[in-house]
Amino acid sequence: MSRIIDMGLEEQAVLLVKMGELTFETLALSIRGYLNGKSVHPQVREMSDMLVSMADKVEDKTFELIVRFQPVASDLRTIKSYMKIGYDFARYGRYALDISYINDQLNGLKECEAWAKDYIEEMSEKVLMMVKISVDSLRKLDITLAKTISETELEVDKMYFDYLHRLIGAEQAKSKCVISSALMTRYLERIADHATYVCESIVYIVTGEKITLR
Repeated sequence: MSRIIDMGLEEQAVLLVKMGELTFETLALSIRGYLNGKSVHPQVREMSDMLVSMADKVEDKTFELIVRFQPVASDLRTIKSYMKIGYDFARYGRYALDISYINDQLNGLKECEAWAKDYIEEMSEKVLMMVKISVDSLRKLDITLAKTISETELEVDKMYFDYLHRLIGAEQAKSKCVISSALMTRYLERIADHATYVCESIVYIVTGEKITLR
């Protein structure tokens, strides 16, 4: 027999999945714009604002559920995790906005050598895959899928530091390229972290176990 609180939890879950789908679209648009040197900042800003609004709704619903139903421990665990995931998804949108901004201000990768673009494109593909894993894991509450994110997170971390070392050693690197690409790889590394946080929250929702996938 379903409980009244279950309807509220289901509404939270549906809203978060919609957020997840929008985060992927927002990030994919921003990253493509950066790699291709195309300005997408106005579109990304609009999508990022929508994500912030949706995160606010998740937070408001969280407090409503707590006040109205005084949830038991397992429900409270889910409610708390949903609010945290909403924040992580909103951060995706913020980083997408930052990426589109530096693309406009620093001409993306136009002043970088070909190897830098290839490197960042490969790193971007890994990060977008991680975002997709986080969203799909949430949709299905699939902890097996969620745990697969760990290996890629380590790869992205390594790529970030390797890129910085290579950039430092590069001769005749133009200042705009250095600033733009260093910021871009940092944003990608942080997005990867938040994707991992989402997967950790999913494991916590399902099992009650707090694990680290980083």
